[in-house]
Amino acid sequence: MSIPYFPLAAWHTPSNVHPETDPRQRLNEFIEEFEQQLASLTWGQPFPTILLAETDPLRYIAGFLVAVHHHCPVILANPHWGDWEWQQVYQQVHPHLCFADSLFNLPPFPSTSQLPSSLILIPTGGTSGQMRFVQHTWKTLMASIQGFQKHFQIDIIHSCCLLPLYHVSGLMQFLRSYVSGGQLIIMPFKSLTPDSLKFLPDATDFFISLVPTQLQRCYQSPDLSEWLSQGQMVLLGGAPVWDQLLQESRRKGIRVALTYGMTETASQVTALKPEEFSQGRTGCGRPLPHAKVKILDEGGKELSAFEVGQVVIQSRSLGWGYYPDQPFGVDWVTDDLGFLDHHGYLTIVGRNSHKIISGGENVYPEEIEAVIRACPTVMNRLIDVCVVGVPDWEWGEVVTALVVVREDISTGELRDGIAPFLSSYKRPKFWLKCTQLPRNTQDKINRPLAQEMALLELTRQGKSGQP
Repeated sequence: MSIPYFPLAAWHTPSNVHPETDPRQRLNEFIEEFEQQLASLTWGQPFPTILLAETDPLRYIAGFLVAVHHHCPVILANPHWGDWEWQQVYQQVHPHLCFADSLFNLPPFPSTSQLPSSLILIPTGGTSGQMRFVQHTWKTLMASIQGFQKHFQIDIIHSCCLLPLYHVSGLMQFLRSYVSGGQLIIMPFKSLTPDSLKFLPDATDFFISLVPTQLQRCYQSPDLSEWLSQGQMVLLGGAPVWDQLLQESRRKGIRVALTYGMTETASQVTALKPEEFSQGRTGCGRPLPHAKVKILDEGGKELSAFEVGQVVIQSRSLGWGYYPDQPFGVDWVTDDLGFLDHHGYLTIVGRNSHKIISGGENVYPEEIEAVIRACPTVMNRLIDVCVVGVPDWEWGEVVTALVVVREDISTGELRDGIAPFLSSYKRPKFWLKCTQLPRNTQDKINRPLAQEMALLELTRQGKSGQP
């Protein structure tokens, strides 16, 4: 069954971006353009594969709608990928048609491959590891939206989309409004400034999705903080959240909903409701109606409340697997470590792949980063932090902190400041000052690159004990 093109109540883009044209009119023009491109294909494929890499968000949406409307498999792509990422993409997928206004080397057409009809491939892991695509369908994406509606007890969802549409967090914001008949504000996060607020509608009824570093940046502006406080809620996820940011959110009266989800599950599978957050509860909340979460040990045994283990998810929104031949199965074992309390609320303690093993002890960098951010002698002078493990002959790995600070602060002050709050084996042995940490387009730390930076600097200083 084909989906309709225009169920949204209203579209909004900042009126200073395209003041001469109504967004719905522009969207309709783009849809007609892509329909003509699709109709011009002469390769005889019943459902040609479409690669989508438009830079204009309305063109991106138009291309996505045309593909799904005609049951064509569609590959969501980041138009700003570099040559290395594009090489990985074309090793995996071979599109028949490309909707793109950016310039990159396309594979030879026509393609002889045929993906299943209605398949939606969403990228994950491109800037911090091997490029992979998660196989979703309209059914799995709709299951996520229905669970969201039931959990937050809302039918019509108005979204302010500040994240890229090729990422699951941006795509789902658009789709929640699209299928529920809500309104949509769509603009890049970098365009959200105090001056841009005069071009936007009142935020009272809007859901706004942010990652923690974006929320922190908004708090640097009283106008943006006030605007956020008027919103329906701020969905906060995508990276660990530090206690200082949570406390500041409560002081400002921001209706924060802490969430846990990923590309593989079509965004949130757990969420903490704003009223629970305002009452002081932390963590990622309870599972949404379409999902179940359990905690298993290394042997596959289900753990009791407050026991830390591997997070395992069952969900109707879970994708089929990584393309082309890595199925998830019914129980999907994530890379995340966490625990459930007696009431079923989930807390994430770190990622198994980020774990540092130093002197035989397990160290989770997310925990140390949170302590550093919350340290009274450090937090007002800290801009960013990342903790990594660096290979070492004696310890296996040594805990190393990369920090960006606002003013001069000695490594001794940093070390002494956190000493009362961490066991000795968790305290960073090395502290490295940086001007900037490597982050991707979703503001997530690129840990492999950060580890490489740390190793190079320690080697330069003659401090590395690398095997």
